[in-house]
Amino acid sequence: MPMLDQPLQDLEAWVLFFSKAEIPILRQTARRLEEARQNIDRVSGRDIAAIVLQDPLLAIRVLAYIQPFRGKHLRSDITTIANAVMMLGIEPFFAHFETPVTIEATLKSEPQALLGVLQVIRRVQRASNYAHDWAFERHDVNIEEVALAALLHDLAEILLWCFAPRLATEIRQRHLADMTLRSAAAQQQVLGFPLFDLQRALCSAWHLPELLNTLMDDANANQPRVQNVILAVNLARHTSSDWSDAALPDDLSAIEKLLHIKRETLLSRLNVPEEIVPRFMVQDSGSPQGNPSNDDPAS
Repeated sequence: MPMLDQPLQDLEAWVLFFSKAEIPILRQTARRLEEARQNIDRVSGRDIAAIVLQDPLLAIRVLAYIQPFRGKHLRSDITTIANAVMMLGIEPFFAHFETPVTIEATLKSEPQALLGVLQVIRRVQRASNYAHDWAFERHDVNIEEVALAALLHDLAEILLWCFAPRLATEIRQRHLADMTLRSAAAQQQVLGFPLFDLQRALCSAWHLPELLNTLMDDANANQPRVQNVILAVNLARHTSSDWSDAALPDDLSAIEKLLHIKRETLLSRLNVPEEIVPRFMVQDSGSPQGNPSNDDPAS
């Protein structure tokens, strides 16, 4: 698999590169798929969707693959993995996605990059779980759409770690060297554009459903479903190492407002360690309430 050490000339070149590349998946996902294939007579589409929804890279592969079929057979977009698997059929699904390349094999000579991408994937998995739980709490019209949008929210960052690990490392090092530098600014310095622009271009090139594009776009934060995604992504990001991030009080206030629940209830549902619960029970009256901001330097 080709690796990039230098930025490509423009955004279009990046889109072409990723569109031609074979996107790897997690080794654990490959194992679970093989186990499911061995028991194909007892596996349902829901079982397969549950496996896919733990791996953002397999999820994007499934969505991108199914879109041409949607155009031929359906009038509406396929916005969930469950519907995509149903559209494909179980046997054709396994036939197309057998013997996948894994992230671990791809980055075996880049241990720091492997650690970096696994950290991001763990973060988006947690974001997806948060988004799913909150969408259920809100009686969302389609919970999987919201969870899937959170899982794919940082797709371009994951792809960069897989195919241009040294550039991804440089972006991270610039941010760590200057914590006032927003990640988007560091990305602009290294790549010539923020990763969100690449993600938007990939979604367009791969004909992903417009609804998912809307849910992944922080500019639509006035919509409750998008707030659900943003707040899940922010909370997962701000708790990626511990519960000490200065942005967490604002995150919690915004989540309370979205779900219409009290702080005690929210902290309990989030399984916040007991020893730090008192820290979050004191609310600063001067802090913004219910504003899922994207001004965090790590965003």
